[in-house]
Amino acid sequence: MANRHIDLDALLAIAERQPEGWRHTSREVWGQASARPSPSIGYLRDSAFNFYYPDNLEALEAAGAVLVPISSLAREPLPPGLGALYVGGGFPETHASALSANRVLLDSLRYAAERGLPIYAECGGLMLLADAIRWRGERHAMAGVLPVDVEVLDRPQGHGYTTLAVDRDNAFFPLGTVLRGHEFHYSRLVESPATREARRRTACAVERGTGCGEGRDAVIVGNVWAGYTHLHALGSPEWAVGMVRAARRYLAGCQLISTKTDA
Repeated sequence: MANRHIDLDALLAIAERQPEGWRHTSREVWGQASARPSPSIGYLRDSAFNFYYPDNLEALEAAGAVLVPISSLAREPLPPGLGALYVGGGFPETHASALSANRVLLDSLRYAAERGLPIYAECGGLMLLADAIRWRGERHAMAGVLPVDVEVLDRPQGHGYTTLAVDRDNAFFPLGTVLRGHEFHYSRLVESPATREARRRTACAVERGTGCGEGRDAVIVGNVWAGYTHLHALGSPEWAVGMVRAARRYLAGCQLISTKTDA
């Protein structure tokens, strides 16, 4: 099909005619990094959590972060000195038994969240922070940061582009911010009184997509943001800046969320 409709030789010839230095450097794309102190931002990266846009990691570094890769499967607590934690997507359900058995890491996650560490979790990250993952007839205990269970089904529960409007105070984005991303998940929150209360504490109205259901996404618990939308740093440039700002403020001992809106 491609050979019949695309002139590959012509495309290669065009590429060869581009002047030297035509590609953008990271500085040109993301701007000059701040001269302020560089906070350490951890991110879980292993066979359970591996959905990270390279651009997102590059954007965090360009905004001033020092990235610290962490394995969710290693029986070790979070490293000391983190200013924030990024938990991307993946397939935690296929590693549910190993994750559930790793109480060292899970307890460390819960303790970090309780003491106010900014944690930004997308999709699989939300599942890790939940009370438990239900999959194939079994319930696997997780970190218990979010007072919800998550169940994995056979069909997608959310698939496509998303648009979110931030309408609740949180550690990462100003009120009124519009976020555009995508979602693709087979899991959903298990309905319960605790889930309905958690949904009431979400940060975003879903203008397009599914999110956490009932027109809401991004559960907020302290300085934790846990939702189903995946953001790309070019589509939502506020994201990397907000992550690094939250990390700096946390390390400086500043309050990130107004106590008036956390009730």
